[in-house]
Amino acid sequence: MTKILIVSDSHRWTEELEAVKRKHQAEVDLMIHCGDSELSADQPEMSGFVVVRGNCDYGQEFPEEAEVEIIGHKIFVTHGHLFAVKSTLMNLFYRAEELNADIVCFGHSHQLGMELIDGILFINPGSIRLPRGRKERTYCLLELKEEAADVRVYDIQKGEIPELRQQFPLSIQK
Repeated sequence: MTKILIVSDSHRWTEELEAVKRKHQAEVDLMIHCGDSELSADQPEMSGFVVVRGNCDYGQEFPEEAEVEIIGHKIFVTHGHLFAVKSTLMNLFYRAEELNADIVCFGHSHQLGMELIDGILFINPGSIRLPRGRKERTYCLLELKEEAADVRVYDIQKGEIPELRQQFPLSIQK
């Protein structure tokens, strides 16, 4: 089993991002930031994260996309602004298919959500600073097994929100 911390849209909140990182760093195998940190790569809060550039990240330090392979799964990470995620997941879906990814982590809309579409798991952890659609400032922990994913949602102040936990079947990549 592998655990992955997924955050997005922290928009210069260094103390909160560092607190989330400190809380989970020892238990996770991978940390992902889906963009709009508005921080530079050399800031200590960003160390250890796989990071992509969001529309509010004005430097060129971070890539637009990242791919991570872990225990037979391919994770595609992007912010989402280049894929019109506020309107549709179809563009992300097609890009994930091109990359042979079975998990997509993205942000941009600041709306927490997870959905399995034709075997591809889409996770938007929401925003730890400026959530939309709900009051909790959220991030996710993904527990990944070879053929299953367990997504837990956390509020930065109150901890886990058990009623939002979801489990998804996944196929191992070939």
